[in-house]
Amino acid sequence: MTIRTLIMGAAGRDFHNFNVFYRDNPEYQVVAFTATQIPNIEGRRYPAELAGSLYPEGIPIYPESELRDLIKSLDVDQVVFAYSDVPHEYVMHKASLVNEAGADFRLMGLRNTQLKSVKPVVSVTAVRTGSGKSQTTRRVALILKDMGFRVAAIRHPMPYGDLVKQKVQRFATYADLDKHECTIEEREEYEPHIDIGVIVYAGVDYEAILRQAEEEVDIIIWDGGNNDFSFYKDDLAIVVVDPHRPGHETSYYPGETNTLHADVFVINKVDTANPDAVIQVRNSIHQLNPDAIVIEGASPLFVDDPEAIRGKRVLVVEDGPTLTHGGMKYGAGFVAARRYGAAEIVDPRPFAVRTIKATYEKYPDTGVILPAMGYGADQMKDLEETINNMDVDLVVSGTPIDLSRIIKINKPLQRVRYELQEIGRPTLVDILKTKFEN
Repeated sequence: MTIRTLIMGAAGRDFHNFNVFYRDNPEYQVVAFTATQIPNIEGRRYPAELAGSLYPEGIPIYPESELRDLIKSLDVDQVVFAYSDVPHEYVMHKASLVNEAGADFRLMGLRNTQLKSVKPVVSVTAVRTGSGKSQTTRRVALILKDMGFRVAAIRHPMPYGDLVKQKVQRFATYADLDKHECTIEEREEYEPHIDIGVIVYAGVDYEAILRQAEEEVDIIIWDGGNNDFSFYKDDLAIVVVDPHRPGHETSYYPGETNTLHADVFVINKVDTANPDAVIQVRNSIHQLNPDAIVIEGASPLFVDDPEAIRGKRVLVVEDGPTLTHGGMKYGAGFVAARRYGAAEIVDPRPFAVRTIKATYEKYPDTGVILPAMGYGADQMKDLEETINNMDVDLVVSGTPIDLSRIIKINKPLQRVRYELQEIGRPTLVDILKTKFEN
């Protein structure tokens, strides 16, 4: 008898676990996916073209809110939890619901979900969304390029469109972003790599992605999403820790897995964190993983014209996932607005429309910052309308991309950029040269 399985996900880890472990496995029958965190995923099907010969009709995707009823109506034997950046307690509440409904609850680990590359792999992951993976990944990429290696960043999946078309995606130019109809969330991750001449791969089928990338590079960089662990077996595991959220390195799933797995920790943002919190995080990671190397780093801010902010009434826009399920109250844009003398940070909530208004209702703690939500064309229009509705002098954007390239903003805009800067020794240069120089 096959084990009737349901996979709980958010259009990322869930599809990967299916592709790697379940797709061609006759011992299991995956009867459904459920979806949460990301809008507009449920109501579709994981397509037959990707699901393999055992699933000629594909696999339906339902809202996670229907989980308990689905377990009963579909006679589910096993439920696999396959998404990230949630408190440990949240995971166990889901396990309790699943167990009471009659099914087993499963968390899949590295052995059954990681793929092996023929090229060296450096993974960059984190304990929480918004810790600073992106700037760390860029720093690693630039160091390896300076060492003479050809590198590609393979980004954790964000397939929110046509899954068949998104099976394997390669981004080397801005035109590639337009060709693949990337959302704001995708552009925030891909565009900064393109800016520094690094090829980015992403999509749905991460074995096919890996094999294509191996053909053109010497070293693979796994650019993690949320606080998930790498899809690939790594030769060097770099984990970013956030002292603005001390304790989260041991209390969020699967970030604690990364904490235990790390070869190198980057304690980021030490320039803006409470020194006691930095010490607390350092002690915590040492207790869990005493053999890992620890680097302290800062994320200094760069603004094109800081004086343009002084005395102005401003709207602050930040990276969406960091504010929403990442739980951060503010980001680089807010820090820059305060540092450079904004007269007022104007609350965008009274001006929010449709899906942006719904985002505030779902995440009421977001506060006076506008999350740059753009999971599709309709939500991008809602973001544009919300911004243009506001009576402010200036938009201060802490997102990693130039929003004015993809939406029309009727106000002056100042971008806030940030890069990783290591403090003291060892540095990432030291570590990468020791690992990869002959």
